[in-house]
Formats: sequence, C-alpha cells, structure tokens
Amino acid sequence: MKKIQMVDLQTQYEHIKADIDRGIAEVIANAQFIKGPQVSAFQQHLEQYTGAKHVIPVGNGTDALQIALMALGLKPGDEVITPTFTFIATAEVVALLGLTPVVVDVDWDTMNISVDAIRKAITPRTKAIVPVHLFGQCADMEEILAIAKEHHLYVVEDGCQAIGAKYTFSDGTVKQACTMGEIGCTSFFPSKNLGCYGDGGALFTDNDELAAHIRAIANHGMVVRYHHDEVGVNSRLDSIQAAVLDAKLPHLDEYIAARQHAAARYDKAFGNREDMLVPGRNAHSTHVFHQYTLRIVGRDRDELKQRLADKEIPAMVYYPVPLHMQKAYQDPRYKQGDFPVAERLASCVLSLPMHTELTEEQLDYIIHAVID
Repeated sequence: MKKIQMVDLQTQYEHIKADIDRGIAEVIANAQFIKGPQVSAFQQHLEQYTGAKHVIPVGNGTDALQIALMALGLKPGDEVITPTFTFIATAEVVALLGLTPVVVDVDWDTMNISVDAIRKAITPRTKAIVPVHLFGQCADMEEILAIAKEHHLYVVEDGCQAIGAKYTFSDGTVKQACTMGEIGCTSFFPSKNLGCYGDGGALFTDNDELAAHIRAIANHGMVVRYHHDEVGVNSRLDSIQAAVLDAKLPHLDEYIAARQHAAARYDKAFGNREDMLVPGRNAHSTHVFHQYTLRIVGRDRDELKQRLADKEIPAMVYYPVPLHMQKAYQDPRYKQGDFPVAERLASCVLSLPMHTELTEEQLDYIIHAVID
C-alpha cells in the first residue's frame, strides 16, 4: 500500500501532468510571468464556474481578506465579528487594519459560526461580519445575511476552505461559497481543494464599483499607471500559479466527489459511535470536505493521534487554540471559559487524511486503525 498522506499532491499531479506541464511551459515560453494571459483566462473560467460577476486574483487568501476589508472603507475602531474557532488569518487582518476583532462562539455540530452568538455580539460599532465556511461547508448564510441587512452590516465570506460548496436558500436559490456576501475570499494554498503550486488567492463580488476598488487596492492603490489615489498593497496571482489553477479547475467537481466519497466511507464506519462524532452537516449546504474532522468524546484525542502515527497514519488538530486564547490576541474582554463550544472543540477535534487520491485500501486501513 502506498504511504498515506494528509494531502497527496504528487499523485494528483501525476494524473494531470500533461496539462500542468503544458501550462507552465507556455508561461516560460512567453515570459509574461506577471499579469500574463493565463491570469485573465483563469479569472474568466472561475467566474463561469462560481457564477460570480467579478473574480479578482491576488497573492494569497490572507491578502484577499485584508483587501476586502480595506475596500469596504472600514475605520480604526470599527468592530468586525468573526468566529473564535478558525485559522488565525481571519482575525489577523482585522487587527492589522486597526479594526476591532469581536470573536464569537461556534456551533457544536457544524463547527461554523453561531448565528445566535452573532446577534448577541452586535453593538453600535459593529460594521461587518466575517463568517468562515470551516472545513468545507457554508455557514448559515441565509440567517447571517438577514442579520446583516437588519443592522446595515457588510458580510465578507471567508471561503478559503470551501470553494465549490453550494448553499441553498429557502426560496430555492442556490449560490456558491464566496458569492453570497458583499465580498467573498478564497485561498489557493497547495493543500486547498483547488490549490496552486505556491501561494494564491482571489476575491469575488457582483458589485462593479467594489470590484474596481478591489483591483486598485491590490495594485498599489493605482488605476492609472504611477497615479496612486489611495493606499494600497501589492498582491497578485502570478502567471505560473494561474496556469496550474486553470489546469485543475476543470477537475474541481471530480475532486469534490472524491472527497465526498471518502467522507461517506468515514461516516459509515464511525457514524453510530458515541466516542467519535462525525462532522455535523448544515442542511442548506453541500460539504466539499477540505478536512474531515472527528470530535473525540470521552477518549484521549492526543493518544489516538499518536497511535495512528505509530501505524503511519497522519492526523492533524485544526485548531488547538481558539483565537481568544492566542497570546497575540489576548483581550480583557475575553477569558478562558467565555466560548465553551470552541474551547471544547479545540480539545477534541481530530482531522483524518482527506484528499482526492485516497484509495479504498488506504481508507480501509485508516478506518480499521481508528476503530482498533
């Protein structure tokens, strides 16, 4: 049996090697490494795939989140609500811009931001909500958008783990992750469901004026060359990464299906156990399984992780320390115990290998090892 990995990018590459190599070779041949035709081609194809009117490729997912908040014109001291159980980048960009991160608890089953917690956290200074579509399924966007509309707030989706996930509204409308708020953001980090071979990211919006503003900010605040109308940043997707992504994009639905198959195998094996709870599902959202995350209950999570490692099965803890307990984000407003769901999740979550290349033999081995 081939060695099990958390993400097997090498085998994935072997299956699409000809397309990847051809795309990279074309970039090298025309030497347009920045803003080459591959970037605009990928942008157009991603717009077609997601249904977003505007896709603006940038350097990485963190840049996408920062540029989104800059484009909305938020001012120092404005409050931005986001979950405490997520990767640090979501709150990091809020703090970097001098805004005030307001972290809230999450739902035990889906591990996504709690709608009730959002409602309780709104103050007169609240200006935006940044829901995170954690591990591959959308947060409860219909409720979040309704709250935002009621309180005149912006919604910036952190869809860095959920590209390709679909959300169905009560009226039957179906929208993809990153296309429901004022702005959506994603990452193309290599391990993502749609990943490049370096860093990359993108913003999504249907607002023409906002799209133009985002493009200017990402280009040093410049529309006319050497005329800088505002403070911006330098963030762009390079042509080689765009070529890789454009080769992978036609396979994204196939990749999602492979992940969903692996998740179904895990669900069937673990679904009736009380000591390991399978990921809860939002009934309105599909799940693209960037991660497959168990909750270990009444057992030692870290011992299980070590025993799996002894059998050469990698497993990861995403995320061991909630944002409100991180040293860099300590805040007198929050203390340990304030967000019990997030703190409990941090102590019990364990993500199993999840990628497009898992074989039935590997899945059998992982499942039997976990149960043993």
